[in-house]
Amino acid sequence: MSETSTRTAAALVLEDGRVFRGEAFGAAGTTFGEIVFCTAMTGYQETLTDPSYHRQIVVATAPQIGNTGWNDEDDESDRIWVSGYVVRDPARVPSNWRATRSLDDALVEQGVVGISGIDTRSLTRHLRERGAMRAGVFSGAEVTDAETMLSRVKESPQMLGAELASQVSTAQSYVVPAVGERRFRVAALDLGIKSNTPRMLAARGIETHVLPATSSLDDLLAVGADGVFLSNGPGDPATADHAVALTQGVLERRIPLFGICFGNQILGRALGLGTYKLRYGHRGINIPVIDVATRAVAITAQNHGFALEGEPGKDFDTPYGKATVSHYCPNDGCVEGVKALEVPAFSVQYHPEAAAGPHDAASLFDQFVTLMEGGK
Repeated sequence: MSETSTRTAAALVLEDGRVFRGEAFGAAGTTFGEIVFCTAMTGYQETLTDPSYHRQIVVATAPQIGNTGWNDEDDESDRIWVSGYVVRDPARVPSNWRATRSLDDALVEQGVVGISGIDTRSLTRHLRERGAMRAGVFSGAEVTDAETMLSRVKESPQMLGAELASQVSTAQSYVVPAVGERRFRVAALDLGIKSNTPRMLAARGIETHVLPATSSLDDLLAVGADGVFLSNGPGDPATADHAVALTQGVLERRIPLFGICFGNQILGRALGLGTYKLRYGHRGINIPVIDVATRAVAITAQNHGFALEGEPGKDFDTPYGKATVSHYCPNDGCVEGVKALEVPAFSVQYHPEAAAGPHDAASLFDQFVTLMEGGK
């Protein structure tokens, strides 16, 4: 896995039998995962280190990747989580004053297998038509006949039914202090939290206690938190029964709660909604969302392959009183937010901490503060 990838043959094999030939990029070897595409033009370092991409092969739709290299400040976690990376034209030489090494160097260093030199536009169109599916990247000596490679892809695990949050969560709790005077203390359940989230909370005077995904309700209550945060994360939300039960305990105690992405699906399930797998998901930093109440449109960063069932603007009954589907995506009608109307809890499917990405939704952290202050 340590050899360089220059001009080494590689193949991307999809579950439906489609094969793309190119050159190795990053580490040489074999990798498997669900193949998905990301429409972001920038922020590949944040994408690759986002724990929500665990066990996924990510296709960059932007044609050239790697121009700004890799630095030591922009990681969203302590490692690269994608299982593979697919690009069209990798930059040969990075050009940015903050870069400490190239993207290729970072991939090799962390053993991430990738492929370059393929028609990513054709691949993206194929995934839009056929949907996200299992795939494998093979390079160097691992490239064999198509039938053998396809057989190995079909033996790999599927994303539907996968419980992955516990695999990316912190093993030990830790604290991110508030910037300046502490106004509130928040317990954040780490289902795959990104580094920028505690930073956004800290900037608002919030001390964040990040807890493992396996934490009990007693563990959470022991923090003495003014509010609870449910993070983003990977996998099928239908498997997250522990997090759902914990959330229901929080709702019963009327502790202010805010969730994003996977956390949105957890709150939705706790309120009685079902989930389903999207055809190819939402991944990028240019996805519109409409607030049902205000009709305001936000351009958002997203990364999810599952969604909540529900109808935009429709109220529904829960064990905790009325709730409503508060946000939706105009592209496909997908539920993008829920809000409890009789207990202090709300969530969104997108990323208000977006890095890289638009900042249209950053004010949601201020809404969380208002909720902890006793407002609505």
